[in-house]
Amino acid sequence: MGPAPVLPTGRQRYLVWLVPVLWTVALGLWGLSRQDSVWRDEAATWQVAGRSAGEIVEMLGNVDAVHGLYYLLMHGLFELFGASTTTLRLPSVLAMAAAAACVALIGRRLAGFWAGLGGGLALGLLPAVQFYLQEGRPYALVAAGAGLSALLLVSLLSAPSEPGRRAWPRWTAYAVTVLVCALLNWLSLLVLPAHAATLWWVRAGRGVWLRWAASGACAVLGALPLVLFSRGQSDQVSWIPPLTWHMMIGPAILLAVGGLGALLDRPRAGRLSAAAVGMPLLAVPQLGLIGISLVQPLFLDRYVLFSMAGLALLIGAGLGAAVRAARPRFPRAADALVPGVVGIAVLALLPGELAKRAPASRVDDVLAVAGEVARLGRPGDAVLFVPAARRDTALVSPGAFAGLSDVALERSPVASATLKGEEADPARIRKALLGQRRVLLVTDAAGVAKPSGAARDAAKAAVLKERFTAVEDREVRGRRVTVYERR
Repeated sequence: MGPAPVLPTGRQRYLVWLVPVLWTVALGLWGLSRQDSVWRDEAATWQVAGRSAGEIVEMLGNVDAVHGLYYLLMHGLFELFGASTTTLRLPSVLAMAAAAACVALIGRRLAGFWAGLGGGLALGLLPAVQFYLQEGRPYALVAAGAGLSALLLVSLLSAPSEPGRRAWPRWTAYAVTVLVCALLNWLSLLVLPAHAATLWWVRAGRGVWLRWAASGACAVLGALPLVLFSRGQSDQVSWIPPLTWHMMIGPAILLAVGGLGALLDRPRAGRLSAAAVGMPLLAVPQLGLIGISLVQPLFLDRYVLFSMAGLALLIGAGLGAAVRAARPRFPRAADALVPGVVGIAVLALLPGELAKRAPASRVDDVLAVAGEVARLGRPGDAVLFVPAARRDTALVSPGAFAGLSDVALERSPVASATLKGEEADPARIRKALLGQRRVLLVTDAAGVAKPSGAARDAAKAAVLKERFTAVEDREVRGRRVTVYERR
């Protein structure tokens, strides 16, 4: 199957994964609050996590079933630790740290200490990981699960019949891990064909193939009800644009970098190596999502964020190869190579690292606009949201809207088991607005606003134009508050 595992002794055994864990946690804690900003995707997590478990389950029947497990997890954390940006984002930080540990352990086992350490440190520096490392969404958790499933597979392939160790607990853990990842984001099932490519490359035996197929089938069957049910809510992703050639530039660059690392690892058919694990883990999800997007537009990098574990593993393999090549002639310099490269990478990526920790890194900020509403609003004022999804700012910061009347809302998000609530018909909205003296309109900033097309929003705009005058207008972090007074 391949060479004996490379198992360092002494401190290296622990440092190879502990250093990447601490490194990734430090990167994640750096600027974690993003200046106390929360954007629209995270606002969905925040407001749903604040509901009861029963209310969440009821909502999942109408919307966002694909994120159900994540919402329930965050609900539990909000109950234990309270609602805050730290509670919202820390699970992603810890999950990506776990993914870094898995990459480091795989790299160490297959290509040596420096490959493992380099790969584990590289993961937290990848631009996509930098973005989602501090995101209150499930994508980092999926990356941790993908890293763990790859580590379990490597353990089974490199020591399938180790004396005194039974394989079935690890195959069971593998199936459970893949299933949990699928329940967090069912596109993570693309990890299975990636692992199949690894099995094919290393020429796995019939018994290994059968056990892998059985484990994978159990995971797929367990996730199948969610996959089928969530397909009925596919209108939620109807906003994703069709695939274009320029969208494939990013994946092409990633595959080129990963391919270079794979070549430096000197892959050979029949040998379990970092390239045999990392290249499929990088390439198959990327290419698989491209293929799916030809049928239905779904091409968003976050859906295959877990493939970055494969890229980090390949970068680590390349660094490990460079250390081995330098050691005979420059033994001291060889040991400084990985820390030096990481240090240079930190400096080179510093502008991007700072930008991703600023509120402007996201399209909007629901907390900042809530502050403007609190400053501009007066008791008895009406408030409108265009589109209705911008009501999320009131759901996350209800105190800022105290004393204001949401005149368009007919049923609250909780009562309607939806994310944004149900609004009245256009005629009733018009009638309600005509009875107001002062209205606050919360909408998108001019630079990011898109035509709504909804009849209700058209009715709101028509009444404001006919009967009201804008007296104050504020834009803040991607959102806009306009104060209207009756003529």
